[in-house]
Amino acid sequence: MNFDQVLTLAVLAAVVAALIWDKLRADVVALTGAAVLMMAGVVRPSEVQGAFASPAIIALASLFVIAYAMELTGLLDNAIVKLVEFCSRIGALGLWVMIAASGAASALLNNTPIVVLGAPVLRDVAKKLNLDPKRFLMPLSYVAILGGCMTLIGTSTNLLVNDMARVSGQPQFGLFEITPVGFMVAVAGGLYLFLASGRLISARPAEEEKPPPFPMPDYHDVDVSGAQIGEADKFAEHRPFQRGKALVSLLIFFGAIAAAALNIAPIAASAFAGAVLLILLRVLTPDEAYGGLRPEILMLIAGMVVLGIAMEQSGLAEGMTAALLSVVDDLGPLGALIILYGATLVLTELLSNATVAVLITPIAVALAESLGVSARPFLVAVMMAGSAAFATPFGYQTNVIVYQMGGYNYMDFVRVGMPLNIITMVVGVFAITLFFPF
Repeated sequence: MNFDQVLTLAVLAAVVAALIWDKLRADVVALTGAAVLMMAGVVRPSEVQGAFASPAIIALASLFVIAYAMELTGLLDNAIVKLVEFCSRIGALGLWVMIAASGAASALLNNTPIVVLGAPVLRDVAKKLNLDPKRFLMPLSYVAILGGCMTLIGTSTNLLVNDMARVSGQPQFGLFEITPVGFMVAVAGGLYLFLASGRLISARPAEEEKPPPFPMPDYHDVDVSGAQIGEADKFAEHRPFQRGKALVSLLIFFGAIAAAALNIAPIAASAFAGAVLLILLRVLTPDEAYGGLRPEILMLIAGMVVLGIAMEQSGLAEGMTAALLSVVDDLGPLGALIILYGATLVLTELLSNATVAVLITPIAVALAESLGVSARPFLVAVMMAGSAAFATPFGYQTNVIVYQMGGYNYMDFVRVGMPLNIITMVVGVFAITLFFPF
């Protein structure tokens, strides 16, 4: 290994260790790693500039503004109220309809405010129907995560993988290109939760029914740096419904999505135009638009993109791929895909989604090139597995929210989440090979 490779590996290890230690902000950790690599000459300033101006950053920043406009106008609150009325009429099935609706909304909107607003509603309606809220709160979080896997903008992980693949010379993904795979994974996961989660949660021994002995985290303090868009504590208060502005924000949102889906403009361009249009139409003031941005998320992603570029430029990704190939050489592309999916799945339970995307995406591209097959299935595997944090209450921010509210213990998430990990992996690998052949 040359100096650049050794330094890049050392910086990556330090960044991962700091993120696991969790005493420093994730964006500061990522930017520190990027600064070290730039000062050492592993990456050039022009490449760092490109990371900060990448389409993923522009798209996310613009979507932050559009989603914040929809939230400020009370649109999300109003939708929750309507769902409550619906659930009250048809009973327990209505709770599952609400969970499914939350998953569908998470394909295009931030799942954090959806769960922050929806979880208390779900809990209260369940109590009114004399049902145990535990049966529904955990599935709400899981389905919201699965919904985010269905589109390119459903989670920042997908946008980051897409952007890093572009840097590696791969064609960009369309807005709904991964939807067939994400939909199959979401349906399989949803059916499992509908049929089995209630029995698994209620199966724990009676002595485990008491709350955990340590303090539960407050969802107001949840780190949403790995989230899709928005900030959890901004959505706990009720927003009055402003019909006109809500309609305009909704139309602009779907207009931006339609423009990207029809290849009229990239999602970064259409979302940016939509965000500016919201200000021009006075749905948002400029100050409100800036207030809706999440600079810590944007800087985290930019810093992690720089680390990914360093892996490419130094040849570290190629070296790691060669080591991986020695393990999967006799297994063929399918075996390599399964191992890559499984490794990503394990890492995402321990690290932030952005970190996993940076670590695995360059390896996925190099692995496909070494095998002489399309990189598309490997990239989709990283997208699907990169958000599939089901086996721990702290793997994803929405899990933390329901963990507190439902009074679950750690093993509840292991009991329900581990089978969900396995089911979504099996269905995910099958769907990937079906829609993205090697």
